[in-house]
Amino acid sequence: MNQILHDAHDRAEKILSSLECDYAEIRCAAGSTTSISFAGNQVEEVMTGNSVGGSVRVYHRGAWGFVSFNSLGSMSEYAKRAVHLASLFPGEKKDPFVSGSPVHLSKKTTVTTPLDQVDLDTKVSLISEYNDIIRGADAVQTTRAVYRDQNVDSIYMNTEGSDVTYQRSFCGVALSSIAKDGNVMQPYGDSVAGYGGFELVQNRQDMAEDVVKTAVDLLKAESIQGGTYNIVVDPRLAGVFIHEAFGHLSEADFVYENERMKEQMVLGRQFGPDFLNIIDDGSIEGLTGYIPCDDEGILPRKTYLIRDGILRSRLHSRETAAAMGEEPSGNARAISSMAQPIVRMTNTYIDNGTSTPEDLFASLSDGLYVVNALGGQTNLEMFTFSPVYAVEVKNGKLGKMFKDVMLSGNVFTTMKNIDMVANDRKMFGGLGGCGKKGQSPLPVSLGGPHVLIKNVLIGGKQA
Repeated sequence: MNQILHDAHDRAEKILSSLECDYAEIRCAAGSTTSISFAGNQVEEVMTGNSVGGSVRVYHRGAWGFVSFNSLGSMSEYAKRAVHLASLFPGEKKDPFVSGSPVHLSKKTTVTTPLDQVDLDTKVSLISEYNDIIRGADAVQTTRAVYRDQNVDSIYMNTEGSDVTYQRSFCGVALSSIAKDGNVMQPYGDSVAGYGGFELVQNRQDMAEDVVKTAVDLLKAESIQGGTYNIVVDPRLAGVFIHEAFGHLSEADFVYENERMKEQMVLGRQFGPDFLNIIDDGSIEGLTGYIPCDDEGILPRKTYLIRDGILRSRLHSRETAAAMGEEPSGNARAISSMAQPIVRMTNTYIDNGTSTPEDLFASLSDGLYVVNALGGQTNLEMFTFSPVYAVEVKNGKLGKMFKDVMLSGNVFTTMKNIDMVANDRKMFGGLGGCGKKGQSPLPVSLGGPHVLIKNVLIGGKQA
């Protein structure tokens, strides 16, 4: 822990012991960031900087008070202000959050090549090399290459006696190419990031070459014919689907605030076949959604959202757990130490089944293999996703590539139509992240194995 945080830790301990309130917590962080980006053949940004900040959150007589700050030396005054704010608005709830057990942890990211031992010129040279690769085709009109790293020391303390320190090292790159043929534009990108050192982004030439190749290949692909298909989705798209279409529905604040979802997301309800298991687990070290504890001092755990096809639990903060009479799951997360924690996912995935990918394609026989995701949107249980591409499958064999693919439907119907789940789960993170209530991008991981789904509506060109 650096000296700034060490001093803040000692002050926080004294402040918490002196506050006159029912409950209080203090979060502080200090860190350094490097960001480098290229757009086409131009340097877009080279930036390094340091940051420091924190917050105090207080519950007193039924109401919350929250104050964020970027001056750790005045923490005592901010804590008093938070208590004052809580006293101004006494609430009606007697038990707005579930009490927790004290958590004592000191965690540090394992790294091979520490970020602070790599000079700026080396970082610029690396992302410049990748940018040259993704520009390396005549059909490529423009590119974007981004490098980002962050070293952050953080502390969490509360009046229950929790004391958590975390030294986090995060590093990643994001690469994208836009290929053009006449009026046809075709983007494709990929990203890799995680907790570790500079080793995470080294030797990614193959990823850069795949980015430019896929963008160019998609120029030549045919637009798909719209209709209803049986499909196999790849692990990345399986993860995006379950995160966006189902994971957000499992966040308890969303359910609690939405009467329609209360009627739908009933614990014990059958949502899929008995071999379908969907999990959120923030305790998996190394993945982008890992947390030593959440931002309310609750340890993360392996939470089965769906087990054996049945809705078993949902994701909670202390407050939503109390409101719904359930247990906190360690999913109260904030984008920074200066933001309020809200219910968020961590590492969310479809668990392995017992089939092989080959079994899925053999069972599919004729249909589509749908790969990756460009983006999408959800509206309650309805979803629309844009995969990167689809590949025709005939007699279990892969054929030609299609572009302009759009998946849409009802998440509950789609989950019931899952026919087989493979045993090859993969997890994906990246420099992007999850967004909610203005807090973005929050680091998360998502994933799954190959999944066979029947009767999926595919939008494309009309016959």
